Amino acid sequence: MPAQDDPEGPAALPARLAAHPSVRAALARRGGSDPACGLPEVVDADWLREVALRAGADDMAAVPIDRPELADERPHVERALPGTRSLVSIVVRMNRDNVRSPERSVANQEFHHSGEIVNAAARRIVRALQDAGFRAVNPSATFPMEMDRYPGRIWVVAHKTVAVAAGLGAIGIHRNVIHPRFGNFVLLATLLLDAPVSAYGSPIDYNPCLECKLCVAACPVGAIAKDGAFDFVTCFTHNYREFMGGFTDWAETVADSADGADFRHRVSDAENASMWQSLSFRANYKAAYCMAVCPAGEDVLDPYLADRRAFMAQVLRPLQDKVEPLYVTAGSPAAEYARRRFPHKEIHQVGDAGRSRRRSDPDEQ
Repeated sequence: MPAQDDPEGPAALPARLAAHPSVRAALARRGGSDPACGLPEVVDADWLREVALRAGADDMAAVPIDRPELADERPHVERALPGTRSLVSIVVRMNRDNVRSPERSVANQEFHHSGEIVNAAARRIVRALQDAGFRAVNPSATFPMEMDRYPGRIWVVAHKTVAVAAGLGAIGIHRNVIHPRFGNFVLLATLLLDAPVSAYGSPIDYNPCLECKLCVAACPVGAIAKDGAFDFVTCFTHNYREFMGGFTDWAETVADSADGADFRHRVSDAENASMWQSLSFRANYKAAYCMAVCPAGEDVLDPYLADRRAFMAQVLRPLQDKVEPLYVTAGSPAAEYARRRFPHKEIHQVGDAGRSRRRSDPDEQ
């Protein structure tokens, strides 16, 4: 900070600048001639929570950027907002039965609409912080946009990591955040803030996950093992078929087809229609069944505790019994699992989702 007698310091504005009507109005509003006069230094946590709930969030908590568990996030958030000192995690609930519906249009509409709500809530909170004199940024809560870094890290901040650090839940064996009250039926957003907050959250001292393994039973491609191991590529290949990785494989199928008849032999009309739908109306998940069947969370538990058999019959079985395409890599454990566990579903062997293929030889296979 410049010294008090520095002629270029904050209190020594050039006469021409000091006389400008906008400058005079700003200084008068802050109650002094010093440009820094009246600027807040700390965000009141109770005020911030009230702002967040009014904006549409269902829960929130802040965490300082210097927490050890956030060390990997720091360089990324600093790039987005230099001087970031706090991260604010917000939660928006989803409607559970929409997510649980075997009709994927219903579930995906819930994801999309909830995504709009959480992004809008984050923007409203940032506006309130800005109006209060703070600098704040709300990165995308849903689809990452930094595609120039693909296939590397394309997100600004890891929302799950921040939510757990702030005490808004813990990671279940299905790798989703489980909120103590709302379960995993939540979407998350993170705000970057250039000031400390008067009170911070801390990680909760238990995991709401019941380890019931319903997510293991529901996953149609075996991405979640009974011992808790998680196969990200298997999940990504199927559930995210119509996101970037699957779209690239689909586009290469178009390019590799000899003609229209050959392409239609490789890709069904229903698959093309589904890809068109995702391209036109936002990418759709193929499953997310692990979230659908999760009974954890104080507000979610009652039906499962009342009658576990009925819960499985009503929530789990319709997803297991549904006839649908399953996307797996040829020769993978997922392909074998899908054939053995779900013989009534349609097995589609596809390329490796998410890989970066740059062919130097046009004849390379």
